[in-house]
Amino acid sequence: MRRATIHDVAAAAGVSVATVSKAVNGRYGVSPETVGRVLDVVRELGYESSLVASSMRSRRTGVVGVLVADIEPFSAEILKGVGAALSDTGYDLLAYTASRREGEGWERRSLSRLSGTLIDAAIIVTPTVVNIAGEVPIVAIDPHTGRGDVPTVESDSFTGAQQAVHYLAQLGHRRIGFIAGRPDLRSAVARASGYREALAAAGIPFDPALVGVGRYEKDVAREAAHAMLSLADPPTAVFAANDLSALSIVQVAAERGLRVPEDLSVVGFDDVPEAARAQPGLTTVRQPMQRLGGEAVRMVLALLAGEELDETHIQLPTRLVARGTTAPPPAR
Repeated sequence: MRRATIHDVAAAAGVSVATVSKAVNGRYGVSPETVGRVLDVVRELGYESSLVASSMRSRRTGVVGVLVADIEPFSAEILKGVGAALSDTGYDLLAYTASRREGEGWERRSLSRLSGTLIDAAIIVTPTVVNIAGEVPIVAIDPHTGRGDVPTVESDSFTGAQQAVHYLAQLGHRRIGFIAGRPDLRSAVARASGYREALAAAGIPFDPALVGVGRYEKDVAREAAHAMLSLADPPTAVFAANDLSALSIVQVAAERGLRVPEDLSVVGFDDVPEAARAQPGLTTVRQPMQRLGGEAVRMVLALLAGEELDETHIQLPTRLVARGTTAPPPAR
């Protein structure tokens, strides 16, 4: 089906192309009755003016870009939060995914493609660098390296990990394994630190044999879980740095004939929708992913308005959500 043009709108409304342009862009010189007739035709035909052409005239596109390295459950929840926060602002959302081949520095290359023509501001999710000089206002969510030159938003990963391990220790577990995330990501390092701090607080000696690296990837987490559960003295509980890794552990446990939670307790981190839908429901540390997106929108809109931010770094709290994958350890 051919896309409607401004000439189609003009013909259907019985006005000139110039009048359609004025009506669509809210300019003077067109009667309210004519504006109403033109806009009715616009809606009927589904006409949309070119974002690029509009930006060349006004230097504004009315679009906030969200740049992500990949679309996975965490970034999908961020996008939901951004979309909800933008819903009544007059700004649209553009989600842009960088190619996996681009590697470190993908955000700079992505910004150079989008800034000035397609987006007025950018929210970058888990950027590899935060010292970015951009043509548009930028806010970073969960940056690899922590704070930088741009405003940042993140969850309290350290405390969240402490909550998970403290809960397992309270249930009576002493052999608590950990499937870590990506070692290059600051929030993943914070979760590893929280795990070790909580063990120390509970008087549980740290055992490196009970630590595996899952890198937030299902297959890698599965390998780490198999290795850990093959130990002569395996853990009675495992804390994973994200929910997808935790759900992989539950699958591996079932394949090895272990019952969750009777034989093995499992705790994740994030509380993605799949965590609540799993059978049994996954006990996890909830980080407010949609709120991360909403806070980033609030900051970026303030920057677009020329306002000075009260805070350039926001850390949101986490909380444990107990479901069906945790129980006291089995009797030995």
